[in-house]
Amino acid sequence: MSSLTKFERTRRLLEKKDRLLAIASVSRFAKLDVGREIRKGLPEVILAEGKLASDVARISQAMVRRTGRAIISRLDGPQVRAVRSVMRNGSKVEYFSRSRMMIVKSKSYNPRRSGGRVGILTAGTSDLPVAEEAEVIAREMGCETRSFYDVGVAGIHRLFQPVRDLLRWDCDVILVVAGREGALPTVVAGIVDVPVIGVPTSRSYGFGERGIASLAAMLQSCSLGMAVVNIDGGVGAGAVAALIANRVGKYRMGRD
Repeated sequence: MSSLTKFERTRRLLEKKDRLLAIASVSRFAKLDVGREIRKGLPEVILAEGKLASDVARISQAMVRRTGRAIISRLDGPQVRAVRSVMRNGSKVEYFSRSRMMIVKSKSYNPRRSGGRVGILTAGTSDLPVAEEAEVIAREMGCETRSFYDVGVAGIHRLFQPVRDLLRWDCDVILVVAGREGALPTVVAGIVDVPVIGVPTSRSYGFGERGIASLAAMLQSCSLGMAVVNIDGGVGAGAVAALIANRVGKYRMGRD
């Protein structure tokens, strides 16, 4: 009898754990990791690219219903309209046209603040779509962000004031987004005392087209303290930066 009671307790504990790490099926074509944020500190991000507009809308609707929020990346026009059409009047919808990101939140959703601080620099204005992807993700993970654009090495005098501002702000990590020869992250990593994440973009042409040169340059960097993500990897860069910043933010908020 006692062993049966113990078994029953174990079974109920496992069921509770399964609910926490739940995988929600959406009509057999999608599985939502609705427990990812609790488990990893990273939200589920719905990649719209390659999906039917109706599928993106249904997946997003299910995510909002289960977690109170949906983060959708790389939408096209029909997908944006489809998602808007299925959301209830009480839902808040934000669409970022430059990066093609969309955030949908239920009326009752309460965003958290982690105390983390993420700085973002771009080499050129054409790098903004990827930078905005990273910024949206970092903010949705609870971080404050500060961004400075068009500060690349072609006019290196533009760089130093933004870097000073980020360091005075006491940022925890700096994302540096660059295409072409990808030199900016190396320069920044050589002058700051916080982790730098290099984000190569496909805004380049000629011999090193589609971001190959910028990725290679960042991987070959001689500046220590820098990590590199994939070409146009704004979502991944924002997630890693926020994880780093959120760890620091725990101590900052405790200290304050």
